[in-house]
Amino acid sequence: METDRKVKLRIDNLLLSFGGVNALTDVSMDIRDNEILAIIGPNGAGKTALLNCINGFYKPQRGEIYYDGQKITRMRPDKLAELGIARTFQNIELYTGLSTQDNIMAARHVLMKQSFITGALYFGWALKEEIANRQTVEEIIDFLEIAPIRKKIVGLLPYGMRKRVELARALALEPKVLLLDEPMAGMNLEEKEDIARFIIDVFEGQGATYPNTPVLRDGIKCIILVEHDMGVVMDIADRIIVLDFGRKIAEGTPAEISANPEVISAYLGKEE
Repeated sequence: METDRKVKLRIDNLLLSFGGVNALTDVSMDIRDNEILAIIGPNGAGKTALLNCINGFYKPQRGEIYYDGQKITRMRPDKLAELGIARTFQNIELYTGLSTQDNIMAARHVLMKQSFITGALYFGWALKEEIANRQTVEEIIDFLEIAPIRKKIVGLLPYGMRKRVELARALALEPKVLLLDEPMAGMNLEEKEDIARFIIDVFEGQGATYPNTPVLRDGIKCIILVEHDMGVVMDIADRIIVLDFGRKIAEGTPAEISANPEVISAYLGKEE
């Protein structure tokens, strides 16, 4: 039963405004373990603003956000990444002058224990740690089927591949909660199918296929997905929350949402 699942994230009466315009108004929700939660709504409904509050880019004027019972409302994004919250962005945010491999490796530095001095010497424990982290990066590259572009400069890659690299970088943080902000935007049907497959596979975990990489072996059991493609949402989401003008107007299973007249009028009638 859904009520038996542990609440991973709790959002309580969140208010976020810019210059007197409310982006979010009294938004409350629970995000539980072992579910893919989709957040849908028209353009400007507050979906990305909500993710930005969760991972610390925006500071709400009112309300609280809890992660495993700990208040995280105004924590910095880097501290939230250390806690286990990672995300991808609607507009790709990669180091365009670096290779695919280096972009993914950059996320691993949050998890490294060696100091600047030992890292500079590149000997002993620092060397062993570097090798171990590079092995993890290579397994993520293999999982997302991007080995042919591992040495290529990200800024020269096709849009769909850059989206996949950004997902790889988020996975490299080994998060407990994964926020995906329109991971399939601008993709063709085949690319969307690939990303949907990767999301399901990382949610379920790959077990013995990647025994030395916990994020792939065990999976990420709490995924929040912002997506406009309703076909994808209905196929992979366990639960859906609908936002409109910064307010939550509906919540339920895909079947319940698709049969909700309020959602049809408020959401589908405004989509591009």
